[in-house]
Amino acid sequence: MKKKELQGVKEIARRANVTIATVDRVIHNRTGVSDKTREKINKIIEELNYQPNMLARRLASGKIIKLAVLIPSATEETEFWDAPLRGIQRANTEINQYGLQVDLFFFDLSDQQSFVKQASAILESSADGIVLAPMFINEAREFTAACDAKSIPYVFIDSTIPDQKNLSYIGPPLFQSGYLAGKLSTYALRENSQLLVVNIATAIDSYTYKETEEGFRAYFAEHHKSYPILRVDSHQTDEQSVFRNLQPLFEANPAIDVLFVTNSRSFLVARFLEKVKLAQKPLLIGYDLIKENAKYLDNGLIDFLICHQPEDQGYRSIMTLYQLLIFSKSIEKEQYMPIDIVMRENQAFYRN
Repeated sequence: MKKKELQGVKEIARRANVTIATVDRVIHNRTGVSDKTREKINKIIEELNYQPNMLARRLASGKIIKLAVLIPSATEETEFWDAPLRGIQRANTEINQYGLQVDLFFFDLSDQQSFVKQASAILESSADGIVLAPMFINEAREFTAACDAKSIPYVFIDSTIPDQKNLSYIGPPLFQSGYLAGKLSTYALRENSQLLVVNIATAIDSYTYKETEEGFRAYFAEHHKSYPILRVDSHQTDEQSVFRNLQPLFEANPAIDVLFVTNSRSFLVARFLEKVKLAQKPLLIGYDLIKENAKYLDNGLIDFLICHQPEDQGYRSIMTLYQLLIFSKSIEKEQYMPIDIVMRENQAFYRN
């Protein structure tokens, strides 16, 4: 025990007229103490407002606290999820010595049923807390309802669903992020410019994309109402499908001067621009400094990437559950990440 804590135990033992070992048994809920003596010691603990070392008690209990993480698996298209995973693993390294176990469950962003299957596996695993990327809204709602029924706390990471009982949301301020993208767009505007919002995802109904696009449109509603904003949704995320969706739009709208991609698949649009070789390259704004995006940021096809410290999101998600389950600390409902603007000139300082 630490010196301060040992002094507290000594005082409790003196007042109860018992040994330090007896007090220790009561604090750690061990056997070998009569009900009368246990009651007497607990009363003194309450009178002194004594708070034992919580981590010591955690270790003494021998109980393993199980945390489950349900996030997308990382591929070339979804490389973004490598960063939160690194943060989760870093947090796990720090806390696993205190009797916490982090179990990883991955789903395919192109397959809703993979999410459902993994969510069911988590419920069967008797998790004490969950980190969740709620990419499929209906399926995520069903999962969180099951968590609510079992009183399992859960944290949303990177994206959120409104009106849920999640312990916290850790991720970007979505509306403000889109609003900022709108302001960045003004660097390329001419008198007759058009803007194009590009959603490339199987789950385009995600709250994330809706809120981000609303923020983007809100900026123009407030500052530049005359500029038309077009939109294209590509539910298939392969390169050929994205090209097929973009080609007719550019043929019909030669005044598109700004492209805003609402997730980390900006590199697919950059590849399109590389292939078609337009007379004037439109400004391209996207999200996340993944390898492919960094490459096109370097060669100038991508102009701005908006980033929200994804590794720290993963780290915070685990530590938030740790603070709740071990220390019973109150948790902020929203933990918004900073909004970073990464360009060719400063990207070297963000790569790590």
